[in-house]
Amino acid sequence: MLSISDIRNYDKSDMFSKLVNFAQQVEEAVKIGEGVKVNFSIKKINKIVLTGLGGSAIAGDLLRSYLSDEIKVPIIVNRDYFLPKFVDENTLLIVSSYSGNTEETISAYNDGVKKRAKIICITSNGEIEKIALRKKHPIIKIPSGYPPRTALAYSFFPILIVLSKLGFIKNKKREINETIKLIDAKSKVYSNPEHEENLAYKIAIRLTGSIPFIYTSTKFDAVAMRWVCQIEENSKMLAHFNIFPELNHNEIVGWSGEVEGSFKEIMNKISVVILRDDQEYERIKYRIEITDDLIRPYAGEVLNIYSEGKTTLARLFSQIYLGDWVSFYLAILNKVDPTPVRPIEYLKSELAKV
Repeated sequence: MLSISDIRNYDKSDMFSKLVNFAQQVEEAVKIGEGVKVNFSIKKINKIVLTGLGGSAIAGDLLRSYLSDEIKVPIIVNRDYFLPKFVDENTLLIVSSYSGNTEETISAYNDGVKKRAKIICITSNGEIEKIALRKKHPIIKIPSGYPPRTALAYSFFPILIVLSKLGFIKNKKREINETIKLIDAKSKVYSNPEHEENLAYKIAIRLTGSIPFIYTSTKFDAVAMRWVCQIEENSKMLAHFNIFPELNHNEIVGWSGEVEGSFKEIMNKISVVILRDDQEYERIKYRIEITDDLIRPYAGEVLNIYSEGKTTLARLFSQIYLGDWVSFYLAILNKVDPTPVRPIEYLKSELAKV
């Protein structure tokens, strides 16, 4: 059993506090969104593109998934140096970079200016802010000093509020309030490894020493991606995700068990986490149950983890918050500091030389 002293021994950069205070981050992010003034018309806007990388892009994926049943224009997430050809003056371009210095996002921002898109920027600082001030584009200014992946609330909720202000979606106050209450309650449980209901710690123990595969339905695809990214960055492990029903048309065959020898040993090192939701479409529910039966004889673990909450937003963030804590406890069990991302820093330093 981990103790608080074990956590402090490895969590040198205190990610623990950022996770504990996530509900407060959501509250602050909402206030930031409410204070943003955007004065352009949306009458001719027929698509929304969010350009960003890493944690900033995940916020866009969450917006796309969450709002897919409501918003009448498509939301596309761009993770590249340049924007698609279809970006034009009828595009709302959201330029998202936590640091403000992400080179791919700066390049895409300049491309968006050339394409005459309507632009909103969300950043804490850096070159993005400088360009926005020069071009007089609206800026959603968020606090600095966080690893970008721990600032998800700052990257997500202000944009959600702005989309509501512009008239793309309904007011989300009720859903946001439920989300804050749920996260706050879970914080008290997940922050104590000795709490008997600490699901995050229990899952982390079962994933230790394995390769986590995260499966879920399409509505929760961004959540599964978040789990994988958090496990990779925080826990320093490889991980993988896929979604139903797509994985039933390809990946499921890899679980057939037809290949003998060492491959079966590799399969046994895979732990499958299926992120479930009580609102799953009935046919998806059947697909998941049948797939579970097929893969269980070969996987090291198969865990079905259900979302909590009444509203869609709360259910999505219940799984996100759980995954963040799972990755944190995995890091401690792996005896690594969850905060540093040395390969990313090395890559940036090498790119700066060319």
